[in-house]
Amino acid sequence: MELLINYLLKFGNLNSHQIDLIKSKAVLKTIKKDGYYFEAGKIVREVIFLTEGIMRVCYFNNKGDDVTKYFFDEGHFIADVNSLNMGIPTVEYVQAVTDCSYIVLSKAALDDLSLTIVGWDAMIAKITAKGMADKVNRISPMMADDARERYLRFLTNFPTLANRIPLSYMASYLGITQSTLSRIRRKISGNDR
Repeated sequence: MELLINYLLKFGNLNSHQIDLIKSKAVLKTIKKDGYYFEAGKIVREVIFLTEGIMRVCYFNNKGDDVTKYFFDEGHFIADVNSLNMGIPTVEYVQAVTDCSYIVLSKAALDDLSLTIVGWDAMIAKITAKGMADKVNRISPMMADDARERYLRFLTNFPTLANRIPLSYMASYLGITQSTLSRIRRKISGNDR
C-alpha cells in the first residue's frame, strides 16, 4: 500500500486522514501468470496500481495475431480511461506476464475520493497526463527505428523488463518476429559466428 501512497504523493499533498481514507477504499488482489485482468468487450469499472509483477496490454489484429502494445511493471496505474469514464467496452486485453499483485480502486471509490479529498481530481489529472505521455513516448520513437534500434531502445527504456518477459511478447511489442529478435540478440552479444 505504501508504494501507492508514495506514488500519489508525487502528484500532490495528502494528510494522514486522506491517506487513511484512500487505504480504506483500496483492495489488494493477485492474478496468476497468463491470467487476464480484463478482456476486450468488457466495461472497465476500476483502476489498478501494480505493486508486483508485469502486465501487458494487447489486442488481436485482423489476422488473429496477438499483438503486444506495451508493458507495465511495478509502480504504475493501469486503466482504460475511456471505458471507465464513458462506460464503453474496452477494445484491448490486459494480461499478467508474471504472477502479479495489485491494488484496486473501484469507480465508486474514485468518485468518493473525488468528493472527499480537496485536490484529488487535480492529482488524478496529473497522473492521467503522465500516463498518456509515457504511452506516446513508448510507442512513437519506435515507428522510425529499424528492428535493432527498437530492441536497443527497449533495453535502454526498460532495463528491468528484458529478462522478465517472454521473447514472444517482446518481439510482438517490437513489431518483429521472434526469430529476428533472436538473431539481433545473438549479434549484439557477439555470439553470431
